[in-house]
Amino acid sequence: MRIRILGPLHAETDGVPVVPSAAKTRQVLALLSLHPGRPVPVAVLKEELWGPLPPSSAHSTLQTYILRLRRALAAALGGPYGSEGPTGAAGPTGNAVGKAGAAGPTGNAVGKAGAAGATGNAVGKAGATGPARARDLLATGHDGYLLRIAEENVDAFAFQRAAQAGHTAFADGDSARAARLLREALALWTGPALVDVRAGAALRIHAARLEESRLLATERRLDAELRLGLHGELLAELVELTRLHPANERLHAQAMVAFYRAGRQSEALQLYRGLRRRLVEELGLEPAAQLQRLHQAMLSVDPRLDTPAHGGRPTPTFDLYAA
Repeated sequence: MRIRILGPLHAETDGVPVVPSAAKTRQVLALLSLHPGRPVPVAVLKEELWGPLPPSSAHSTLQTYILRLRRALAAALGGPYGSEGPTGAAGPTGNAVGKAGAAGPTGNAVGKAGAAGATGNAVGKAGATGPARARDLLATGHDGYLLRIAEENVDAFAFQRAAQAGHTAFADGDSARAARLLREALALWTGPALVDVRAGAALRIHAARLEESRLLATERRLDAELRLGLHGELLAELVELTRLHPANERLHAQAMVAFYRAGRQSEALQLYRGLRRRLVEELGLEPAAQLQRLHQAMLSVDPRLDTPAHGGRPTPTFDLYAA
């Protein structure tokens, strides 16, 4: 099973899309996908769906959402859910049991066609059926549910690994490799995280963390590409980024350096003045000391600004004039 949350929610198994349309079922799938291979307690799921005061029907309603997800998975995996016998709703202490058999150790349905294995998953003589595979994939734990998938099958975790490799390459002084790895990581994004999922408290926190990681990866990629002398190619992107993040000093430092190295000193200085005005008027703050020193270096036409750094300690653009 593969899941994408860096943009619109998308899930597929065996190449077949498995994306529920109901808003709360999508929330459940999104939250489970952010904990691959790890159980999410029922209490956490209920708070995500209904807040700190869930209704009295929350437990049974959550079971219904899990059952719907299992049915969708079963259809994609080779058969309608419940085909092994009449079923009930799945619960955190046991999955639905049909007339065809009794539950195994973890409460999964077992039909006459086969006995449950060590984990209680239904297995027929010819191998696991679609419903059995669905119950194994979306499993019931002692006090919650988990998706039995590897982290690499969720794009958020693939992004984090690739981005970390890019950050490490930058710290090692390999700007070309850092830029490539970070571009590959950022290419996994197709929009804001969980953009089409109704988010409760837990999903909002996860989405905010992912967006911050995305911004940090973008900034470090820009640092790497500025060190490679690509300031001219980055101007349009930096103008847009400073518009989207009008108080972000790191992005403004990068844009100032790109404009300065492109021979557009007046626009670099104008960027600084605009940022300073916003910070003073809206927050009552002066720009950071590093940015003030960068501004003074441009006013004094410091020759260190003229060309990208080669060799030496890899320094983020914002810290070019750190004390």
